[in-house]
Amino acid sequence: MTTASARALVDRLRAICLALAETTEKMAWGEPTWRVRGRLFAQLDDHHHGADRLAVWLPAALGIQELLIKSDPTRFFVPPYVGPRGWIGVRIDRRPNWRLVTTLVHDAYAQVAPTRRPGPRRRTKAKSDPGRAPALRPSRARRPT
Repeated sequence: MTTASARALVDRLRAICLALAETTEKMAWGEPTWRVRGRLFAQLDDHHHGADRLAVWLPAALGIQELLIKSDPTRFFVPPYVGPRGWIGVRIDRRPNWRLVTTLVHDAYAQVAPTRRPGPRRRTKAKSDPGRAPALRPSRARRPT
């Protein structure tokens, strides 16, 4: 694989990752990684420790790693370090199915993206209707003792 073709594959992966909300790219361990609010959801594997592949490592839902590896062991693998925690390695150097890669990246993002907490509720003032009398509050009259 030429350097130019490898760069094109990485650029395509980068575009998929950076299209997701609040995603940033950060170099870590000598490789590009993609994060959402500081949480890692994708890491490039560019022949890591002499491996014969260009791939991406992604966290996956329970059972997905095993299912994918059984379905296509030439495309999917258990990555070192994070594989025991369910991450999946996806080769992008052997005619990748970019639709599947995109789906797996989106799923990985969803695995780690913090859920948004609703902001404080805003009180809205009731709009007054000029043709309507204001609502009366019940009086707090004291009871005779």
